[in-house]
Amino acid sequence: MAYFVYMLANQKNGTLYVGVTNHLIRRVHEYKQHAVDGFTARFNVTQWVWFDPTESIQEAIAYEKSLKHWKREWKITLIEKENPGWVDLDESIL
Repeated sequence: MAYFVYMLANQKNGTLYVGVTNHLIRRVHEYKQHAVDGFTARFNVTQWVWFDPTESIQEAIAYEKSLKHWKREWKITLIEKENPGWVDLDESIL
């Protein structure tokens, strides 16, 4: 089973959210429907801009925790390396 570390944004260079899941498409749709209360709903963070698969939940959680401690500019660089236009990956993958 694959696990995913992902980042969402509310707009290009906007508010960022880092998370981990084993079902990425379902989780992104939960954010888009505001089915998840809290930070993402409050700041309308629904644009899926980056993800990376991992082999284990332990690896995914460690990666997520690491990213949460990164400087904002490092996260932006990571996003723009793979997704320079900050395209919503939900729209491009589906």
